[in-house]
Amino acid sequence: MRLALFDLDHTLLPIDSDYSWGVFTQDIGWTDPLVFKEKNDEFYEHYKAGTLDIHEYVRFATAAVRERGPEAAAQAHARFMETVIGPALREEARALVRAHQRAGDQTLIITATNEFVTRPIAEAFGVKELIAVELERGADGWITGEIRGVPSAREGKVARMEQWLASRRLGWGDVHSTFYTDSINDLSLMERVDVPVATNPDADLRAIAIERKWRILDLF
Repeated sequence: MRLALFDLDHTLLPIDSDYSWGVFTQDIGWTDPLVFKEKNDEFYEHYKAGTLDIHEYVRFATAAVRERGPEAAAQAHARFMETVIGPALREEARALVRAHQRAGDQTLIITATNEFVTRPIAEAFGVKELIAVELERGADGWITGEIRGVPSAREGKVARMEQWLASRRLGWGDVHSTFYTDSINDLSLMERVDVPVATNPDADLRAIAIERKWRILDLF
């Protein structure tokens, strides 16, 4: 099997979908614009620095959604897709995904953003396989704010990929894997795949890619 793995935020999208969803909740009046923005910005800086407590962040990021329930959340996400994500779906990224699909590769998006935000985005790219932060659900079927299983962040992306492979009775030796990402946070998975591609890389990842002679792809 040939695998083409894609990070999402700043890799296939020129924006951070998780951060943008937070801004969107401010715009539609679901969160206090000053208090939420300050905390959202703080979490984003921790993410970029590699010091994010993802459990704490997911509780914060899903609070407004949990409070309003599944129907209102679905309606809001549809607006988010139309007004925020739609304009960010760049043809360069779509073409990259399509090229792998036409070549017969199994495409998969693997992201540290939660499944509520990212499932419709993966579908917009025509990618059926999504590994995202899974959200625990309570007895009523609605999300609780906790993470289910291993979060797909940093080294967790390697663990989740290995779970995905094992569920198909595969190991790394059974696949040829290419991984596109912008972030130094994904270094552990970059080091595990056959073909790492630093895509719109941050400064730290670009320096490592140059040193190790990895391919650098500036989509945007």
